[in-house]
Amino acid sequence: MSLKPLQQPLGPVMCDVAGSALSDAERVVLSHPLVGGVILFSRNFENPDQLATLCAEIHALRSPALIIAVDHEGGRVQRFRQGFTRLPAMRKLGELYARSPRDALLSAQDVGYVLAAELLAYGIDLSFAPVLDLDYGHSAVVGDRAFHRDPQITAMLAHALAVGMREAGMGCVGKHFPGHGFAEADSHVAMPVDKREFDAIWADDIVPYRSELRQVLSGVMPAHVVYERIDPQPAGFSPFWLRDVLRQRVGFQGVVFSDDLTMEGATLAGDIVSRADAAHAAGCDMVLVCNRPELTADLLVRWQPNLRAESAERIAALQPAHYPAVEVLSIDKRFTDAWTSVQALV
Repeated sequence: MSLKPLQQPLGPVMCDVAGSALSDAERVVLSHPLVGGVILFSRNFENPDQLATLCAEIHALRSPALIIAVDHEGGRVQRFRQGFTRLPAMRKLGELYARSPRDALLSAQDVGYVLAAELLAYGIDLSFAPVLDLDYGHSAVVGDRAFHRDPQITAMLAHALAVGMREAGMGCVGKHFPGHGFAEADSHVAMPVDKREFDAIWADDIVPYRSELRQVLSGVMPAHVVYERIDPQPAGFSPFWLRDVLRQRVGFQGVVFSDDLTMEGATLAGDIVSRADAAHAAGCDMVLVCNRPELTADLLVRWQPNLRAESAERIAALQPAHYPAVEVLSIDKRFTDAWTSVQALV
């Protein structure tokens, strides 16, 4: 007899798991009231059937079900490969735009559709995509993950991709607000610094977030970047960036996710509880803690956030309305047409 799922609201922590199946200890962690989601990585994937089983097990733990997310952008950031369509780096769409804007926008929508439909078919709720950083040529960690240098072209291509994801039934998350493309350092291993004035960032990097794209974005992830002429705190810990700019000036109403709080770019805020406190106070609805299970455990024991009902509602709204059957995709004309379009890009 299967156990009834635990009935409790989704919490503000998204954490990870170690392997391709849940351990008993991980089931306990994922049942903690502060947990609201799980992010998967390549280490959690052996094959599509195993992935579907893992996602079903995670979803069965709680009601409402935990949000299952992944960084599945295309190009070099595609966590699942065997049995999944190879997706192009977003720069490919930018290059196509230079030759044929119409074809590029149609192709971007097709990429978004295939990306989301395949993930949903195996039980993934959300991909942290698209990347909205501009390709200044400064940042190796951004590089070909960006659509283009031009903010208007980036906004149009990202909007088309997001529309495709929405068409398939999945939300989308723009990253890394207000922009990681100008900073050279990789926030996974260092503290990137951007020395520009606010007006320059507003006129360029924030344009995609200010465009019609904001109406279809489900979430936004801020950058672990310090914009030193504006605020000494990294954007993900900054009430100025998240409350004053993103919420008030831009008008964004969706979920704000922190980037991974174990990254080097987050250590400025102190220990893991201090980091979560800072992100939450700045305006993040959900904080990510990845690849450090001991820090996840510490956070769940010691963190005592003032839980916000509106955050839980935003997070719960990320749940897809349906998950398409895998066998249906291969005979669905919308999917097969989109798949053919994507193949021309890779």
